[in-house]
Amino acid sequence: MGKLIFENPFIPQLEIRRYPYRDGDLLQGWDSADELILEHASALDLSSVKILIVQDQFGALSSALQNFHPRAYTDSFVSFRSTELNGQRSVVPENDLSAFSEKFDLVLVRIPKNMSFFEDILCHLTGLLNPGAKVICASMVKYLTATSFQLLERLIGKTTTGLAKKKARLVFAEFTGPRVPSPYPKEISIENFDRAFVNHSNLFSREKLDIGTRFFLEHLPGGDYSRILDLGCGNGIVGIKAKLLNPQAQLIFSDESNMALMSARSNYSRYFQEPATYLWTNCYESQLPESLDLVLCNPPFHQGHTIGDFIARQMFQDSHRALRKGGLLRVIGNSHLGYRQEVRGIFGNSTLCKTNEKFVIIDAIK
Repeated sequence: MGKLIFENPFIPQLEIRRYPYRDGDLLQGWDSADELILEHASALDLSSVKILIVQDQFGALSSALQNFHPRAYTDSFVSFRSTELNGQRSVVPENDLSAFSEKFDLVLVRIPKNMSFFEDILCHLTGLLNPGAKVICASMVKYLTATSFQLLERLIGKTTTGLAKKKARLVFAEFTGPRVPSPYPKEISIENFDRAFVNHSNLFSREKLDIGTRFFLEHLPGGDYSRILDLGCGNGIVGIKAKLLNPQAQLIFSDESNMALMSARSNYSRYFQEPATYLWTNCYESQLPESLDLVLCNPPFHQGHTIGDFIARQMFQDSHRALRKGGLLRVIGNSHLGYRQEVRGIFGNSTLCKTNEKFVIIDAIK
């Protein structure tokens, strides 16, 4: 396999790969927004500057700047693991912004797709920045929104932009404002549940229950299931409903987002005293084989701005490995995504459980 070499002003010939590593995958783990932010940083005197790196995609920024001993934060396990591996553990990100207590002089941010998450990040930064600290945000131009500028201006201070280069742009802000508490997490009420749900800022459909999950909740199985996995759990509502239907079962919640697991933990504890297991990981990789009776899965079809079925495919493969013989995978997806064919290719069988005008629910038995 060829090497993916990231040329940069700090450490030439860095090899940066995307995690998880897949045979034949030559997708580079950086883009021109990473190149642009490091080009700008190379003109700064960083010798005595306390640096925080936020939402580094695959560790390109952290790896390049490792000699300046930056701290790092990410909500994403894929980002966390990429940063660990590409930088040979020179930078190990935190996955909770409340873990930081020191003050920073320079923050480098890859602007996330989710503006609620961006707002949450910036609110936390207002308690972590020295007066006059610089916040430099990077994004591909096509993903920049007016909301990101407005949030920076309101929460950090005067905001300016640089010239676009190779379809990327930097946004600059200098911290002059007061500390601002984050409005997240939020509580929402959901029909047919008698306790409010806690939703952290980086959840999908954090303001209300999405229609796919609503349909899925209507068709969860009850039976003699001992160990149930809510795979890609979000706020944990599917696993909670499964536990209500199967009170004897042990529940496992797995998600790539730490905020999802924080939400699921809070929500599960509002309904049950029995312990559950919470796994911050990529899909269900590296877990015990033949250890589950039921997997419930509503796969995402994107990773950040990258759209594809690669996450769903790994979820199905991990489910097959982790299920006991006779165990059930129940999965929901948009009708056009072709999940039934993917599942049949892995399990050797698939049946339609339920359908409506937009979604299909598919069963497969190991």
